[in-house]
Amino acid sequence: MPFRWLADENFNGQIVRGLLRARPGFDVVRVQDVGLIGSDDAVLLEWAARQGRVLLTHDLRTMPAHARSRMLDGRLLAGVVCAKRGLPVALVIEELLAIDACGEPEEWKGRVDYLPLR
Repeated sequence: MPFRWLADENFNGQIVRGLLRARPGFDVVRVQDVGLIGSDDAVLLEWAARQGRVLLTHDLRTMPAHARSRMLDGRLLAGVVCAKRGLPVALVIEELLAIDACGEPEEWKGRVDYLPLR
């Protein structure tokens, strides 16, 4: 089963465009594309879990805590990838393409991780 991704509302558009340029067909939707603009973290995580989409975010302040709270409550988490703002765009694209190509979505269930993975 291929990865499916959800880019948070404030996730860098250059990264999203770079992913799509590098790999046409990369399955990523933006919060703006699915009518969730302005939604809080809990709503985004619920939608992502129902859709089986790993959330991409720059929100290191609140999103990881909401994701962990969700897991502690026994609710499904499709996964969260946190990328600190200011990381080089090319690095984030490279890391996400590697996860998408080499990983399995099942490995990301219940996982919150930070880029770079190394």
